[in-house]
Amino acid sequence: MELTSDCLIGPAGLTVRGHSFHYSRLSNHTDISTNYRVQYSISGKEEAEGFSAGNVLASYIHLHFRAAPVHCALSRRSCATGAICASGVRMKRLLSLFAILFLSTLPCAASRTVVDEIGRSVNVPDHPHRIICLVPSITDAVFALGAADDVIAVSDYVQYPAEAKKKSSVGSISNPSIETILSLHPDLLLGMPHQNQQAALNQFERLGIPIYLVDPHGVAGILHSITSLGQATGREPQAAVLNSRLQQRIDAVRARVQSKPVISVFMPVSYDPVITIGKGAFITDIIDIAGGHSITSDINQEWPHISMEAVIARAPQALLMMRGGKITPDILKTRPGWDSLPAVRTGRVYFVDKRVNFPSPVAIDALEDLAQQFHP
Repeated sequence: MELTSDCLIGPAGLTVRGHSFHYSRLSNHTDISTNYRVQYSISGKEEAEGFSAGNVLASYIHLHFRAAPVHCALSRRSCATGAICASGVRMKRLLSLFAILFLSTLPCAASRTVVDEIGRSVNVPDHPHRIICLVPSITDAVFALGAADDVIAVSDYVQYPAEAKKKSSVGSISNPSIETILSLHPDLLLGMPHQNQQAALNQFERLGIPIYLVDPHGVAGILHSITSLGQATGREPQAAVLNSRLQQRIDAVRARVQSKPVISVFMPVSYDPVITIGKGAFITDIIDIAGGHSITSDINQEWPHISMEAVIARAPQALLMMRGGKITPDILKTRPGWDSLPAVRTGRVYFVDKRVNFPSPVAIDALEDLAQQFHP
C-alpha cells in the first residue's frame, strides 16, 4: 500500500508491504465503503481491500507487522492519537474501542534489549530476518555468522564475501539512502559510529528503526564485534564457534613466527606528502601479529604525516605496499629522497591486499598471507 500523505506510519509515497493472505473481497457489500486497494507488485492484480463500516476501519497493513515491529509500535501510537492515514484520509478519533484493541493486539515480533559497543541500549527483534548492513566489514561478519538469508540489503563497496555483492545496496557508507532503507522495511540496521554519519544514525533512531553499532579496534576488536553481532542477531552460538575458529588461526600464526626475526617495515599510504600508518591503524596490529613491526607504530595517530627525513632515520628493513595500489617500488625510485632508503634500492617489498582494510573475518586471511610472506 502506498501512503498518499504523511503520517506516523511514514512519509507520503512510502510503500508498505504486507502478506498476500488473510484478506476479504467486500465489493458486493453496498453498506461498506472501500478506503484503499492493495495490489501484488508482480502481477499488478488487486487482491485485497481496506474497508470501513460505521466508525470501524479494518486495515490490511497490519499483516506486515510480524516482520517490522517498528510499524507495529507506530501504528499503536497512531491509533492513540487518531493519526493513521489510509489513502490520504486521516483516521478520526471516532475509532471504536474494537478497532483500537484490534490493532493493539496484533502479533508483533518478540524483542529484547541489548547494549551495543558504544553503550547504547537497543531494542532488537529476538530473531531479525530483515537486516541491513551499513558497512562492508559488518556484511562480511554477518555472512560468516550464517545469516546471509536474513540480510536484505548492504552498503556500497561490499567486497567480501563474493555472494554479498548480489544483495541490494542502500547507497554509500557515510550517507545511506533513508528512502531506500524505509522502503525495505528492515527490522534491524547494523552500523559503525565512525563510518556512518551521525545525522543518518540519529534519523534512524527518530524513525524507530533499531540500529546496533559496533566499533572494532585491532584484531581483538574483530572477535569482540563478532560476539556483539551474534548477540544483536540472535546468533550467539554461531558467534562463539566462529570466534573459536578465528582465534585458533590467529594463535597458529603467532606460534609460527614467534621464534623468527622481526622484520621492520614502513608502509607509505602517500609519498607526497608522506602519509603512513600509526598506532591506531588496524593494519599496524596485523603487521605485529604476522611477525613484523611498523616503524611508525609509536605515533599516536591513525594516519600520521611524517617527513622523509624521519623515514630515513627510522631505517625500515622493507616496505609494505597495497597490492594493485597506485604506489609501486618503481614510482618511489623516481621520487626525491626515496632512493635513499635501502629498502627502495634493494626492492625489498611485501604486499597486502584490500582485506586488511576490513575489521572482519576476512582480515584473518590477510594476516595469514602476510605472515607467509614475512617468514615463508
